[in-house]
Amino acid sequence: MSFVEIKTWLNYVILEYWPKSLKQAQIIMLPKPGKNPIDVTSYRLISLLLTISKVLEKLILKRINKESNPQDWIPNHQFGFRQAHSTIQQCHRVADTINKALENHQFYTAAFLDVSQAFDKVWHPGLLFKIKKILPIKYYNLLKSYLQERHYVTKYNNETSRSFQIHPGVPQGSIFGPLLYLLYASDTSRDTKMGTFGDDTAIFATHADPTTASRNLQEHLLAIQNWLQKWKIKVNETKSSHITFTLRKDNCPAVSINQTVLPQVESVKYLGLHFNRRLNWKVHITKKRKQTDLKAKEINWLIRKKSNLSIENKILVYKAVIKPIWTYGIELWGCASKSNTAIMQRAQ
Repeated sequence: MSFVEIKTWLNYVILEYWPKSLKQAQIIMLPKPGKNPIDVTSYRLISLLLTISKVLEKLILKRINKESNPQDWIPNHQFGFRQAHSTIQQCHRVADTINKALENHQFYTAAFLDVSQAFDKVWHPGLLFKIKKILPIKYYNLLKSYLQERHYVTKYNNETSRSFQIHPGVPQGSIFGPLLYLLYASDTSRDTKMGTFGDDTAIFATHADPTTASRNLQEHLLAIQNWLQKWKIKVNETKSSHITFTLRKDNCPAVSINQTVLPQVESVKYLGLHFNRRLNWKVHITKKRKQTDLKAKEINWLIRKKSNLSIENKILVYKAVIKPIWTYGIELWGCASKSNTAIMQRAQ
């Protein structure tokens, strides 16, 4: 693309207008292994946008971050799409509060919510209201134009569908997408007893009395429920879970959201780590051991003793394919008891 063409697009941006030719997305359908090919949920959808659109978004995003200072309006419990904030850091924050509760002989009860298609269901009038409230006013018309009248086509093999208009949601695969979702969810709560990474949401409460702990958690869930209803975001109650972290045999009483009791579980998966009620990491280590065994069987033809691959290349394959599976989160589970870490050591 020539300099003249880039300058033309920038002129549109200066006029607070996003060109229609940059609002078209192409959806690629990738089949999931072992799934029913006639079921629409058996495909992973990848949204492809024009490169020039992403370049413009990147330039504008730098200016927005410089002028609005996201640290002022992003809640402290939100670790998604932020510099110097990773999944492991969020898990460390959660694990640290759990360990402190266990050391103080308290009940730590938590609800892990499964938000249904959060990015795809963002309500545009509500998002525009928050854009006007949080960002400098000069970006309002530009982002309003960016969100309106977007279209997509679906491509599978050599077939392409007709164009459809996108009504709710933020553009998938875009540079603006994470920023817009953070804006939309910026007023959930600034209570430190929450942990969010994008739309992965966990809510906590701690108390020496299990009934009081559940009552505090229920009050927070009611506040979240009201916020979800106001801003038209849905939670899948059956896929959400409620867990009690404690060294005792007792459980905290059940809690509910949207008049549905959350299933009580003994362990929960959050951001790739498995937290069990005693937080001894045995469940996580056992599952990672099984996962590494399955992956090793898949590439056994490549790394087995009779393979013609050199030992140096076998080690390279191991480090690239198998090692990342079990080393994820080792900063946390690596301090587990020797009897638990030995499960993984034997596998190595």
